[in-house]
Amino acid sequence: MLWKTSGPILDLSTHAIVMGVLNVTADSFSDGGRFLDPQRAWDHAQTMADAGARILDIGGESTRPGATPVPEQEEMRRVLPIIERLSHDPRLILSIDTMKPAVARAAVRAGAAIINDVTGLRDPAMRDVVAETGAAAIAMHMQGTPADMQRAPSYDDVVADVREFFRQTFHASLRSGIDPMCLAFDPGIGFGKTLQHNLALLCELPSLRIEERPLVLGVSRKSFLGIITDEPSIEARHWPTVALSAYGRQRGASVLRVHDVLPNLEAIRATEALAAA
Repeated sequence: MLWKTSGPILDLSTHAIVMGVLNVTADSFSDGGRFLDPQRAWDHAQTMADAGARILDIGGESTRPGATPVPEQEEMRRVLPIIERLSHDPRLILSIDTMKPAVARAAVRAGAAIINDVTGLRDPAMRDVVAETGAAAIAMHMQGTPADMQRAPSYDDVVADVREFFRQTFHASLRSGIDPMCLAFDPGIGFGKTLQHNLALLCELPSLRIEERPLVLGVSRKSFLGIITDEPSIEARHWPTVALSAYGRQRGASVLRVHDVLPNLEAIRATEALAAA
């Protein structure tokens, strides 16, 4: 399985890739404010690269439930300097986590090779950016917007609905001139989903694959883990995240988006070793 970016082509046939999360935001649910300072963001990026992250997903606007939108220029001010600086690190492929086409275009110009769009490439202008830049794109499923997505989310069949969204997005992307080899899909765990929706999607991950494109999975530190373990603290979500990263890999996820790189990477490699035995 190959995934084309505007930089390297990634071979995901036998080994998954860990995508480290770098939030240069004031209000992200897990680490808001910790990496707004450019030097702290740089240091954390180096830590994740040293631990084995192949991709860094850099975001300047929180998408936590109830998050307040960030103006376009402020989002660029936060993300572009760190992208420009990290673009010279040969260990890393950079991803921009944004809903805004102008931010995505500027980020690719600065050195990002992947556009991670939590609105799932619904905006034709975002699809145009992907087509014109040749960047890879992650189309994530979200019901609603970050401001309202957790207000009583409802589906007839969450697995079927997400699969159909992926199918429609794939064909809309092709009509926009996007190379299908550039596409990957993320079921959007925690984005407009209840606990039972999340669990159903995790159980049925293999059925969400369309056109042999990669699946991206992000469960790291999310609130449904606290519901499962009956432990509200974010710190207590570390090991449940590792467990579900390994499970997600076993069920076909090829890119795992996490905050804590090393333990998740080790669990994923152990899972792959068992599968290859």
